[in-house]
Amino acid sequence: MGNNEVMKSFLPRTLERIRFHPSTTWFLSQCAEARGMQEVWKKIKPETLKQLRESAIIQSSESSNRIEGVEVDRGRLIPLVLGKTRPRDRSEQEIVGYRKALIWIHGSHSVIKIEPATILKIHELAQGGLISDAGKWKTKDNEIIEILQNGERKIRFKCVSAKETPRYVEQLCLSYRDTVNQSKLPELISIFSFVFDFLCIHPFRDGNGRTSRLLNLLLLYQSGFEVGRYISIERLIESTKDDYYKILAQSSEGWHESKHDLIPWWNYSLSILKSAYQELKERVERSTSGDTKGALIRQMVFSVSSPFTVAELCKEIPGINRELVKKVLFKMKTEKIIELIGKGRGAKWRRVSHVANSS
Repeated sequence: MGNNEVMKSFLPRTLERIRFHPSTTWFLSQCAEARGMQEVWKKIKPETLKQLRESAIIQSSESSNRIEGVEVDRGRLIPLVLGKTRPRDRSEQEIVGYRKALIWIHGSHSVIKIEPATILKIHELAQGGLISDAGKWKTKDNEIIEILQNGERKIRFKCVSAKETPRYVEQLCLSYRDTVNQSKLPELISIFSFVFDFLCIHPFRDGNGRTSRLLNLLLLYQSGFEVGRYISIERLIESTKDDYYKILAQSSEGWHESKHDLIPWWNYSLSILKSAYQELKERVERSTSGDTKGALIRQMVFSVSSPFTVAELCKEIPGINRELVKKVLFKMKTEKIIELIGKGRGAKWRRVSHVANSS
């Protein structure tokens, strides 16, 4: 099998037969719009977002480990994640390790390269460094086992062999970078396909799920989708864990023959991202008094230092109705907060010099 046959979701013939379902296209547009709003919230609600960061790290460390059956006493969780106490056992070490991996990704995502060495480092951090094979590829073949209701064990998926794993991971990274650099797919589709192929390879003896969720976060950050910094994506996955495993099983059928159907996996992953942005939106709006959309427009005006047109302001606040923007601007004009320069569609608004930010 040549290297170009390794990564099933990035094969040219796989890309050529992709026909996006309308639901996938809708999810993509919703997430793109939410990314635009994220930048607005960062400008006008920095304190609210700052408050959300700490809880997101705690929830992500807890949920991602709990999905894998790793739990710690609730009274110990927060001190562990905040670095205020030392871990006492392997479970606590893995909680601390996940937090360290999150902090590394949060702070360095823009310079982290998508390569095998990065995946090994993420795994080593997330495993807490307590086990001998942390940060090392598996040495024995592994399988995904499903336990049926009668207790019988069934092989659900046979993963890539230990011998082939390093080559598969290297080709996955190369294929992903090539797909992104040449814009062969929408960026979110590339991200979720990467995570999916990683899970099918299953390159580690243990910790594959946690590593996949950290890689998901890293790739989203690198594409500008930073919601995971404020809302725990891992918590949302945990809350839909049954769907997660069911859809992973569904989409992995035929993966080895490049005949798998990624649409269920894409839609699930996109729905999680959309839910995270919806929750962030609600959190931000709850922190905004009065008419939330009107308040959002007013705060955006106060954050702009140079003259602007209605169209420019609408571009800065995706999803806000143009007529509402104009209504708020004219109200602010009657309050002598802003003034209009010029006439027609090219007319610009500017702050009255003596008015301070009242938000």
